[in-house]
Amino acid sequence: MRRHSRYSAPLAALLLIGVHFGARADLLISANDGKAELVNGVNTVPDNPLPDSVTIIDLATTPPKVAAEIQMPASLVGPPSSVAIARDESFALVTAATKIDPADKKKIVPDNIVSVIDLRASPPNVIATLAAGAGASGVAINRAGTLALVANRMEGSVSVFTIAGKALTVAGKIQLGDTKSGPSAVAFTPDGKRALVTRDGDSTISVLSVDGTKVSPSGRDIHAGLRPYALGISPRGDFAVVTNGGMGGGDDDTMSLIDLTANPPRTVDTVTVGASPESMTIAPDGRHIAVTVINGTNRPKDSPFFHARGRMPVFEVRQMKLVKVTEAPIGRWCQGAGWNKSSTLILMQCIVEQEIEMFKFDGKTLTPAGVIKVKGGPAGIATTPG
Repeated sequence: MRRHSRYSAPLAALLLIGVHFGARADLLISANDGKAELVNGVNTVPDNPLPDSVTIIDLATTPPKVAAEIQMPASLVGPPSSVAIARDESFALVTAATKIDPADKKKIVPDNIVSVIDLRASPPNVIATLAAGAGASGVAINRAGTLALVANRMEGSVSVFTIAGKALTVAGKIQLGDTKSGPSAVAFTPDGKRALVTRDGDSTISVLSVDGTKVSPSGRDIHAGLRPYALGISPRGDFAVVTNGGMGGGDDDTMSLIDLTANPPRTVDTVTVGASPESMTIAPDGRHIAVTVINGTNRPKDSPFFHARGRMPVFEVRQMKLVKVTEAPIGRWCQGAGWNKSSTLILMQCIVEQEIEMFKFDGKTLTPAGVIKVKGGPAGIATTPG
């Protein structure tokens, strides 16, 4: 374990706006990539990149407000599930899949960082950094707060960490394929006995068995759609949802529902959601799902697939079927979304605008509710688990 990351020295630059997080708050954490800029459809490193950072937002206030900002490693690469908050809100984990190449400031190279944020410190701060694997992306913490998993996109593995209090210890790796298998997102079932991992490189969803601190392949793989990417499991553990990114050729892509009550678990429904679904987020009510559809907003303006706005459809799970409820236009190159605890507010990350767009949700309609500006491109997100 390395204490104090390369970003922790300038913690004097951390901003705290009069908030001390008490027990069972309602938090959202946005990881912001300062080295990503969209230039006519090309992800480009700016000449003067901003430091990567994390923004902590208090959702218990109306309207939500920024409570703290910390400079620390973050990355656009990988699904937006690169942040995880412990259920007791004592700490959070943030991964960084990439960094600027020290030999060429206009290039990005793989990174393997996992940062630990002490959320109960005043102000919150990074207390440790650890090494996972190349392209450390999706991260998950079990409900008991004793185990964490990190999907390593660029080496085909999942890193396992044991947790004691706020201290993480490397406990090994699980190889899930070759270096191109692309482990992306990972999630534990609520009972902590299984975990699912999407592999967009070989269109596979791996089911892992968890026995205490021992994690191993279960021997069961699920196939939902072409290039499964983002992943979520319902609070009750009865279903999982994955977005299938397709080949990025401008075609409309899909989202699939996995029945976790079936033995063995299996895909039971797939629906079309639009071009390039970057992520999906299950509401705390365990029924509604917000989907981030990039919709060609990251393409050159002369592309026949370019659109000026992204899309955010909301679906409901009814009798193990995905049913569309409503939809709203969103900004460009949007990434992840988070719900407040009452499932009445959705916060959507949009990179080009460098902001988090908010929408009220009444179960039937979406209403714009303002924006929160962040520093850099918001690309990873998590809210307090239920």
